[in-house]
This record gives sequence, C-alpha cells and structure tokens, in this order.
Amino acid sequence: MGILQIAIVIVILILLVKPLGTYLYHVFSNEANRTDRWFAPIEKAIYAVTGLKNRSGMTWKMYGLSFIVTNIVLVGAGYLILRLQTLLPLNPNGIGNMEQTLAFNTVISFMTNTNLQHYSGETGLSYFSQMAVITMMMFTSAATGLCVAIAFVRGVTSRGERIGNFFEDFVKAHVRVFFPLALIVTLTLVALQVPQTLQPALTVNTLEGGEQHIAIGPVASLEAIKHLGTNGGGFFGVNSAHPFENPSALTNVIEILSMWSLSAALPYTYGLFARNRKQGWVIFSAMMILFLLFLSLVYAAESAGNPVLNRLGIDASQGSMEGKEVRFGIAQSALFTTVTTAATTGSVNNMHDTLTPLGGITPLALMMLNCVFGGKGVGLVNMLMYAMLAVFLAGLMVGRTPEFLGRKIEPREMKLIAIAILAHPLIILAPTGIALAAELGKAAISNPGFHGITQVLYEYASSAANNGSGFEGLGDNTPFWNISTGIVMLLGRYISMIALLAVAGSLASKQWVPETLGTFRTDNRLFVGILVGTVLIIGALTFLPAIVLGPIAEQVTIR
Repeated sequence: MGILQIAIVIVILILLVKPLGTYLYHVFSNEANRTDRWFAPIEKAIYAVTGLKNRSGMTWKMYGLSFIVTNIVLVGAGYLILRLQTLLPLNPNGIGNMEQTLAFNTVISFMTNTNLQHYSGETGLSYFSQMAVITMMMFTSAATGLCVAIAFVRGVTSRGERIGNFFEDFVKAHVRVFFPLALIVTLTLVALQVPQTLQPALTVNTLEGGEQHIAIGPVASLEAIKHLGTNGGGFFGVNSAHPFENPSALTNVIEILSMWSLSAALPYTYGLFARNRKQGWVIFSAMMILFLLFLSLVYAAESAGNPVLNRLGIDASQGSMEGKEVRFGIAQSALFTTVTTAATTGSVNNMHDTLTPLGGITPLALMMLNCVFGGKGVGLVNMLMYAMLAVFLAGLMVGRTPEFLGRKIEPREMKLIAIAILAHPLIILAPTGIALAAELGKAAISNPGFHGITQVLYEYASSAANNGSGFEGLGDNTPFWNISTGIVMLLGRYISMIALLAVAGSLASKQWVPETLGTFRTDNRLFVGILVGTVLIIGALTFLPAIVLGPIAEQVTIR
C-alpha cells in the first residue's frame, strides 16, 4: 500500500508536467496567447502605477543588478517590520518585537527562499508580520528565483544578448503564476479544514479545569504560497506536522504536489524554449532517476525500523514511526521528506532529526546536490550547469570543442560553472568545521557524537541549499547560529545565481554553431545516463567524507 500511495502521487505529477510547463512557456515567452485576455489589463495597471513604461530586454548584468536591488529593498522593509511589530496593527496576542540577530536571520531566510525558522511562528510573529513579511517574501522570493531561471533559459536558447526584462518577468510571475495558483490552493485547503482567520488565539477549558490557548490565524493562505513557492516556513513551529497546517492524507498530497509541480514542469518549459522537447525530457528524466534513488533509500530505511529497537524485540512491523504522524504513516512521510528537500522547500510533516541514520542521508544528499527538481528554477539551472559540465568532459574525451544547444562552451563558461560548483560545498563544509570546533557551535548540539555532527552538517546544508528544514534537535536560536546561517543563506542564494546568469549572458552573445555529425547529442538516453553519473560523481567527491562521518558512522554504531 505504501508503494502504491507513492506511485499514485508520482503519476499525477507526471500528468501535470506538460500542461504546467506549457503554461509557464506562454507566460514568459513574451508571445501573444490566450492568457493575455485575463491578465494583461492587471499587468498594464501595475506598469502604470509603478512607472514601468520601458520594458526592453536587459543584459545579464542589468538583470542581475535589478533583482539584487529589489531584494535589498524588501529585506530592509521586512527587518523594520519585525523589529517594530509591537507598534503595528493586527497583533491581538500582544507579541513583542523580534530580537535583532533573529530578525536578521529571518528576513535573510525568507528573502533567499530558504525559510529557515529559528523561531516558532505562532508565538514569535504577529498576524501583520506573518502576512506583510513572511507571506510577502514567500511570493517575492519565489518570483525572483523563477525569473532568474527563465532568464538563464533564454540566455542558453536564444540568439541575442538580451535575456528579458526582470521587472516585467517579476510582475508576470506574480500575476499569472503565483497569485492565481495560491488562491486555488488556499480555497481548497480551507474547504479541507485548514484555518483562515484574523481572530486571536482560542481559549478553551481543559479537562483539569484550566485554560489552554490554541493558536490560529491566516494559516491556509500561508500554506498555499509556502508550498507553491517552495518556501517551507510554517505558521506553526512544527510546520506541516501540525494538524491545522496539514490535517489529513489528502491535504498532505495537495501540499506535496503544490511544492513539486512547478519545479517538475520547468524542464518541459526549457524544452519548449529550446524548440526541442526532448531536451526538456532529458533533464526531467535525470532528475526523476535521482529522485527515485533517494526516495527508495529513505522509504526502505524507515520501513525497516530502528536497528536498536528491533534488537530489543519491540514490534517494528510498522517501521520506524518515531517523529512521524500516524495519519501519514511511513510512505507519505518518506515521500514528503524526499520532495521537500528535492524541491528545496523545507516544509516538514515529520521530524527529520528522528529519521534513521540511513533515512537521514536522503534529505542531506538532495540538499547537497541541489539539482533534483530544486526550488523555483534552482534545480533546472543547476542541472543545466551539470549538463554543460558533462558536455565539456565528453568533448575533452573525444578531442572536440564542446557545444551545448549550438553554442561553444569555452574556458570562460567553465570557470563560472566551477565557481558555482565549488562554492556550494565550501559554504557548507567550512562553517560546519568551524561550528564543530567552536564552543558557541557545539553548545547547540543536543545529541553528541555522530548524530551531533549530522545536526550541524544538516543545518548548513539546508542554509546553503536555501531549503530551510532542520534537524530540530539543534538549539539554533543564538547569535552565533543566527548570523552564521544568515551569511551562508546569502552566499548560497546569490553566488550561484550571479555566476550562472553570467554563463547565460556569455552564451547568449555567441554565434550559433550548426549541428553536424560530430556534435555530441544531449537529447537522448545516453546523455541521461552521463548526466546522472556526472551529478553523482561530483556529489560523492565533495560530500561523501562528511556523510561518512555523520549518518553512515551513526548507522554502523547502532548496528
């Protein structure tokens, strides 16, 4: 039954890929289509109000500068709101101002689409902060990532130096993608008993005669964009394990598909831009193969149960249910864990800190690879980066100048790709080493030994991949962790974005090279295998020693 549940969700996803991918192409291709009838008037009104009259194409430098400046302005506004929330409206529970290092971490976290939460939402934020900062940044950060991905795709598939206008793409991402989809998902969740209200916390009488305060609020609307935008920040501290955020198996499937569908559809969109749908299916196939490998690992590990409990003779026929909700079981917990880290969402319906050591490898590895579907555009861009690397290596083997989509890949592109590939493990492993050596870092570890190493490694992997989930046994709400993870989130978001935009700009400026018999094909099954192998080899070379010191060593000791 567990495998059947997983298979049904995957089949539904595959059926959604083509229509969603086609829709995204129509949104960003700047060609007239039927959606203009509904959305063009709204966009024209926004352009008029904002004074955005000139929407000509930008170079990669101007595009990158535009999204960075936009993000800086939003970060400044969000920080002020969190620091002054006691003076602002919609605070019926009287929640105080957020501490400065925590406010820094929070605004960076949500602007970088990470949504790492070192606070508990129901007690740390007013309703106004939840909507004006958290929900707002969930829309804007997701839109930013999607825009950069589309600009990158234009750069590698078009024949001009212009890769689009960031502000036009930014408006379209909101008006035509995230707002309508969020409205549909919100109404669906409300119909399935997820709260959506501005009333203060409920006060109820307990059986012992006391009073209990039950937090509620605008939960459904935050849940919708949290998953559609692959944000992951929960209204409640325990995220989608909370019965108000995720009350049933049906809402669980809706949330899985919400955070997975757009990311899975983007490779098909890329194929349409490239005028070769096989290119898109090759990227999708490589992602799905890697996804199924890691899903199989966590499902098998959790189904086998905890080796320590098994030796004690405790019934493990249901697998390892520690930290999991009975309403979801092993299958939907394992699938949610894999999707949320593959799509760099960070939402959780079970506590990753309680996964078996082998099961914990799956979320860790997916964040370290950061190219298996990914967040809004992250997975596609990173997988295309690996595709270029694979073509370059194959070209070296046969003594031919490598070409990708009719453009020669030369030293400039490879240097930029090397920066993006090497920066990711550096900003994970270097801070992990510092935290394990410093008292300020070690003080947060709740479970010394190999599991403690995994806790620290997971925190920085989640920050660098802009995922946001955590091994919540780590006491991370301290100035050391707030500042260090904030810096890692910034580097993890913007280094790769800028480097890969530069790659797109460089390729866009090159002359197109006609395909010949000697051209290495990138639209067949052989290239799928080469691409999967390249990702796994690079990932193993950079991260395997750290995984051996953490979850693998823990698995060996408990056996």
